[in-house]
Amino acid sequence: MTPFDLAGLIKFYLVANASGATTKFASHFSSREVTLLIVAIALVVFSAFLSFAETGLTRMSRIKASAMVEQQRRGAQRLVALLEAPTGFLNPILLLTLVSQLVAATLVGIVSEHIFGGLGVAIATTVEVLIIFVFGEALPKNWAVRRPEEAALFSAPIVVAILKVWPIRAISNLVLGLAKSLSPASKNQYGSAVSEEELLAMADAALEGEVIEGEERELIHSIISFGDTVAREVMVPRPDIVAIAVSEPISSAIKCVLDRGYSRIPVYEDNIDNICGVVFAKDLLKVVVNKETDKSLRKLLRPTHYFPETKPVAELLREMQAGKFHQAVIVDEYGGTAGIVSLEDLIEELVGEIVDEYDQEVPEVQVLEQGGYLVSGSYSIDELSELLDADLPEGDWDTVSGFVLGLLGHLPEEGEIAETEGFLFRADKVTGRRVVSVRVEPRPSDWSEKSDELS
Repeated sequence: MTPFDLAGLIKFYLVANASGATTKFASHFSSREVTLLIVAIALVVFSAFLSFAETGLTRMSRIKASAMVEQQRRGAQRLVALLEAPTGFLNPILLLTLVSQLVAATLVGIVSEHIFGGLGVAIATTVEVLIIFVFGEALPKNWAVRRPEEAALFSAPIVVAILKVWPIRAISNLVLGLAKSLSPASKNQYGSAVSEEELLAMADAALEGEVIEGEERELIHSIISFGDTVAREVMVPRPDIVAIAVSEPISSAIKCVLDRGYSRIPVYEDNIDNICGVVFAKDLLKVVVNKETDKSLRKLLRPTHYFPETKPVAELLREMQAGKFHQAVIVDEYGGTAGIVSLEDLIEELVGEIVDEYDQEVPEVQVLEQGGYLVSGSYSIDELSELLDADLPEGDWDTVSGFVLGLLGHLPEEGEIAETEGFLFRADKVTGRRVVSVRVEPRPSDWSEKSDELS
């Protein structure tokens, strides 16, 4: 009940009894009723503050509160202490809000019944519900939603003071214990764990709010996805491995290093599935300087390391750091060589492509003037899904080449088209049994009619 409601009730009564009944009204409207109405108004105001505090505190994360502490915002320390245990403040607030609203409604009902009778109780109840909803719930909560930081910082000290009142804390804990006994809750019900999706959304929101730069947002996304990536997704595949047979002379190894510009070359015996070691360019340089080019290549081999293609790259990176090696052989489930992974490949998964002055950079994605993209066959299908902002079908493939093969079910000829999710995937270049590049274009509106005519 607010002063406006009280004035309305008085006006209603005066109009209804305009023939001199004002004295009678004043005699019924005693100091007791005035006191009850004042208490009811105070309880509604208190309820409004509690609703305001509840919304502000529950919309505030511990991460943001900790950032406020570093910014030395006033009241941030109390805010962090509250957010460490949300149930510690939430249950007392909810209990006090309920009690305040019920008591306020009861007091207004008592006063209305005493003055106006049964009809007055019904009218007062309706008015009280509207007042509690508007002034006790909607307005304070909407304001707190728009400005959660200010709401949380303002209300935190007052909430801390309220929680120091022992009876309030004891009664709320008693009621909460009774509720838990009637409906057992999960141990992690009030856990504050943040999912990967929430972290990604927070990074996107920070970028929109100009809190972080676009590069920082990309790095956050890369770090989070790094934990879900396996070696198969980042390795240099078997067809692209540059290796040399152990039976070859050192001069051939030197020529390979000079032609390719690699500092480490895998060495195999008999076939690529039997990689027996790795030769370093600096070891070959020593041989040249010492004029020992007649040496056997086998004497220069350094040990190599083998890992399954399902090895998480985060674990692989740690093992490469601990073992102080920069290259590993990735094997498939049958023990054959699936590919090669270097330390640079793993770092590029985090920070993007690293190109030096000797690399001949060929972009994996090229934007076409007529619309669409020309994509390398080895381009990640997950990155293509993000690029197209489309939910492409999932399957036993990691690359665009494997995706097209999976859609068609056979090795395509150049120009052959696969269609899905509103896009056309055209095999742009096919070399041997490999799809080298794919042209990705939005499906024209009349494509279904053309495809029917072609069939």
